Amino acid sequence: MKMTLVRHTSLQIPAGVCYGQTDVDVAVSFMQEAAVTKEKIQHLPLNAVFTSPLQRCVKLAHALGLKEISHDERLKELHFGDWEMQAWDDIPRDYFDEWAQNYAHMAPPNGETFGELQVRGVAFIDELLHQYRNQHVLVVTHGGMIRAMVAHVLNMQLKGLFRINIDYGSVTQLEFGEEMSKINFVNR
Repeated sequence: MKMTLVRHTSLQIPAGVCYGQTDVDVAVSFMQEAAVTKEKIQHLPLNAVFTSPLQRCVKLAHALGLKEISHDERLKELHFGDWEMQAWDDIPRDYFDEWAQNYAHMAPPNGETFGELQVRGVAFIDELLHQYRNQHVLVVTHGGMIRAMVAHVLNMQLKGLFRINIDYGSVTQLEFGEEMSKINFVNR
């Protein structure tokens, strides 16, 4: 199965704000960004389309002209709990630094860990592997989820997650074979 992952476009939110699962709207540049992303995927023969239920992903899936879109809660971004919609600079530095060193296993207050996010992503992949064997699936989701899926394919520790750059509107492709999974490209 090939899985093409698309990150949502940029958002209507001030820089430096933690937004995770908050349902933030797309930026005013949305139509231009969506057109660029559409060019990247228009040639793909797709068998199914899935999206995070957050509006920034749903709007992009529709703008891409995709049909029969399935929403899946597991594709949401990391839940930052009490940090949602706070400026990163307003989060107590000592607690943030501790989290930044151990985000795979430590959650923001009332949030989730990146390990928990990855478990959601892997469960989604495993389910699709049974339903869409030898087919091509497109997924519109978030930077954190794409990083977690790439780390899973690479058997990479989550500690290195932010070494992977995933731009707004970018396309990443994973391929799951009988014997080995691989990454065809990242952040195109």
